[in-house]
Amino acid sequence: MAKRERRVGYGWPVLLAIGVHIATLMLTIIKWPESEPDPTSSSVVQAALVRAETATDQPQQTEDSAPPASQPEEEDAQEPEESAPAESSEEPAPDSDAEVTDSAVEEAKAEAQRLQEEAQRAAEKRRQAEAEAEKRRQAEAEAEKRRQAEAAAEKKRQAEAERKRQEEAEAEKKRQAEAAAEKKRQAEAEAERKRQAEAAAEKKRQAEAEAERKRQQALAERAAQANNSSLDSMISDEEQSIANAKQASEAANGFKNLVRRYVEQSWNVPSNASSELRAIVRIQLLPTGELVSATITQSSGNSAFDHSVISAVEKAAPFREMRELDASVRGRFREFNLDFNPEDIR
Repeated sequence: MAKRERRVGYGWPVLLAIGVHIATLMLTIIKWPESEPDPTSSSVVQAALVRAETATDQPQQTEDSAPPASQPEEEDAQEPEESAPAESSEEPAPDSDAEVTDSAVEEAKAEAQRLQEEAQRAAEKRRQAEAEAEKRRQAEAEAEKRRQAEAAAEKKRQAEAERKRQEEAEAEKKRQAEAAAEKKRQAEAEAERKRQAEAAAEKKRQAEAEAERKRQQALAERAAQANNSSLDSMISDEEQSIANAKQASEAANGFKNLVRRYVEQSWNVPSNASSELRAIVRIQLLPTGELVSATITQSSGNSAFDHSVISAVEKAAPFREMRELDASVRGRFREFNLDFNPEDIR
């Protein structure tokens, strides 16, 4: 009886300890928010506990179901006979408890192993899913980074193209403005040249008209004198006119030579000018001897030589001696030509 009670007393704590360990292991490896708890393990544990509890309660139920003694004398008389069958009937009970306990432990261990493997598989699957998600996230991040880089590069390219377009537009605008300014300058210079030419032509026309008026006046005076004087007087006047004309011609030649001498003194003949070079320049003067213009009417073919001739005339002017000439002679030198050749001054 004592041996049976000892086996029953150790079976229940063993099952309880195993159940606690299994529950602790399940709490450690299972994530409650992600998966529902497996009812199989609790069922196995509960089944094991129920079977263990049933096995441990059987002796107590056997004792409780024993019939009460009617009389002390009968119990004493029948005790030797009943004790032997009782021991023989309860003897297999400890083996049954041990088998139930061992079976429950094995089932609990197997269930715990299965749950652990399932938890490991779930964890591995979750890890792989997280790795795939991380890989996708990184790929998306790289794609977004490339997209942003390409967008930035495109924006930079467009900005550079716009900057170049604006620079080209500004350059074209500046070129057009310079071309317009140059065209305006040339037009103004041409207008000034025409104005000066017209003014010179007008002065020449007026001088010629004045000379013609004076000539006509002189003719009229001479005609009047002819009518009022004798033949001798007319002959004398004619001789005087011839003498005056001769003097005027000499004065004209002298003034022209004077102008040439002044110009040659101011002339810096180019060092490479040959004796074969020849240029004719037309000179226009005011009655006061001031220079109106000097233009090449026959070029030497050497621009430096032609330019030196023009510069010499401009440096030599004005020719004040012209004011000392007679009015009729001055009219002849309002416009005249000079022939230049390096050989003439060497």
